[in-house]
Amino acid sequence: MNRVNLFKIANRYYNMNDLKSYQQISHLVLQRSKSAKDSVSTAKAYTYLGDYYSSEGIADSAFLFFFRAQKIYLQINDDYNLAKAFLSKASLQYNEGDFFESEIAVFKALSILKKQKNVSDLLYECYNLLGILYSDREEYTKSLEFHNKALEVLNDNSIPSELQLRATSLNNIGFVYISMRDYEQAKKYFQRGLKEKNLFKEKVVLYAMLLDNLAYSKFKLKESDGLPDQFFKALRIRDSLGLKSGIISNKIHLSEYFAFKRDTFRAIQFSKQALILARNSNKIGNTIDALKQVAIVDPRNASTYSKEYIRLNEKMLKSERKMGEKFSRIEYETNEIKDQNSNLQEKNKTLVYVFSICTLAGLFFYVYKTQQAKNRELLFKQQQQIANEDIYNLMISQQNDIELTRIKEKKKVAQELHDGVLGRMFGVRISLDSLDKIDEAQAAPKRKKYLTELKHIEEDIREISHDLNREKSELINNFVAILSKLFENQQNTYDSELITKFDSHIKWELVSNAVKINLYRIVQEALQNCNKYAKANIIRVEFKSEIDHLVLSILDDGIGFNTKRTKNGIGLHNIQYRATECKGTVTIKSAKGEGTLLIVKVPIDQKINLHNNDI
Repeated sequence: MNRVNLFKIANRYYNMNDLKSYQQISHLVLQRSKSAKDSVSTAKAYTYLGDYYSSEGIADSAFLFFFRAQKIYLQINDDYNLAKAFLSKASLQYNEGDFFESEIAVFKALSILKKQKNVSDLLYECYNLLGILYSDREEYTKSLEFHNKALEVLNDNSIPSELQLRATSLNNIGFVYISMRDYEQAKKYFQRGLKEKNLFKEKVVLYAMLLDNLAYSKFKLKESDGLPDQFFKALRIRDSLGLKSGIISNKIHLSEYFAFKRDTFRAIQFSKQALILARNSNKIGNTIDALKQVAIVDPRNASTYSKEYIRLNEKMLKSERKMGEKFSRIEYETNEIKDQNSNLQEKNKTLVYVFSICTLAGLFFYVYKTQQAKNRELLFKQQQQIANEDIYNLMISQQNDIELTRIKEKKKVAQELHDGVLGRMFGVRISLDSLDKIDEAQAAPKRKKYLTELKHIEEDIREISHDLNREKSELINNFVAILSKLFENQQNTYDSELITKFDSHIKWELVSNAVKINLYRIVQEALQNCNKYAKANIIRVEFKSEIDHLVLSILDDGIGFNTKRTKNGIGLHNIQYRATECKGTVTIKSAKGEGTLLIVKVPIDQKINLHNNDI
């Protein structure tokens, strides 16, 4: 009775949001449960402490207590609470980005719950979590399947309507459709969610979320009904409740909206407000989303924001991987302690058997045979445990390989964006600025031309995530023609004179595809640097062949720079990286007032640059 009342007191503290007192009472009831050897109460106290550390954001401690509760419920065959323990672990693993292990834990819970009756509440949580998990993994068909299963479970009237779980699922389904860019379907689900009875009264946080998402869907559909008032209404609610993550999301949406309305000042204002809040929230995901938006609406500082975005994204991936490894280590170490205790018990039993042998000689043969059988059983269990650990380590290794591949692909896309799109956008912006200095009659056709170029850039951005192979194919088929097109764009956009030269003895068809692509990007990046920084009147680009090498040289008569003092920016870093990809070298010669010379030497097959014997 004492322990039952302590649990009630702990619940009161939790509902009052007095987490410190909640922790103290939970520790107290844990100590008393252990003293009384009450397994049920001990496991329940572990669950309470897991909830506390989860609320405080201390993921490893929360995982440890949930895992201890899981072990006890498994021993006492309490399937309902065992499923709850698995579900708590799964939610924690999902929040820390360990999607693989989270998925496994949810399905373990489901396999238990499908054998139980009157467990609709836990079934809903399982299906809802799987829907969210698959949405984050961009498996949208599976995500919708499990969200719809969660809705079907809600037809069971045993789940209290005041929890507003139906509105929660409708919001989640709408969010999946936003990720799929099916904004019409998304809008329908958000509208259905807002029509749920007593939603504003019973769950105002969810109401604000649905309202913000509905406004965002309308904005994406270019509908003006209720905009931007619905955005601001949702923002006021979230601000009054102090919901930092919601406020950040709201302001990012408002920034997108005003950017679409060409109100650049307010777009930048809301995106920077979101960024400041995100940095103070200590949630890397919020900061990454805010950086992505502010880089779009503030192109002048886009490079700075992009660097921070890449750095934080890599930090978040490392943190998620470390936390997943820490969870695995906690499970392993807990099992190891349990095994040590088991071994200690076995040793104690052996001492009892030896004493019994000394005092009861007549029972010697019986005790000997029994002990021999137990030793064989222990050896079998140890071998089985070693096999299980090998399988688990292999799964972890495979997951790490997948994560490393994803990081490499993200870096590659970031380089493509910086080397191609940003340079062209910079050129168009410079050209548009120059139109203010000429007559309107002359400016009109040029403005039309630059707007056409902006459309091309927009198409490139849209295609860059799924069509990089087409660019590679074009470079392979006609490399010199594509370079000529790049040079033509340079001459049409900038005032500096461009002089180009190709060595006729280079057999481009024999140059590898990877070398062509990297040389093209190096030329593109070098021209961009000349345009932005060099203030050159003449730029010379030359390809020539040497024995076993293909040499690219780019010379300008600009202001130059001190190569020893100037730190490499992302542009020069990309040139170095691409040359290294070709197993080549980069040499930069420059001084203030004396221009700059960039030389890239790439080793190639001698057959490529052999002259004809007749020459």
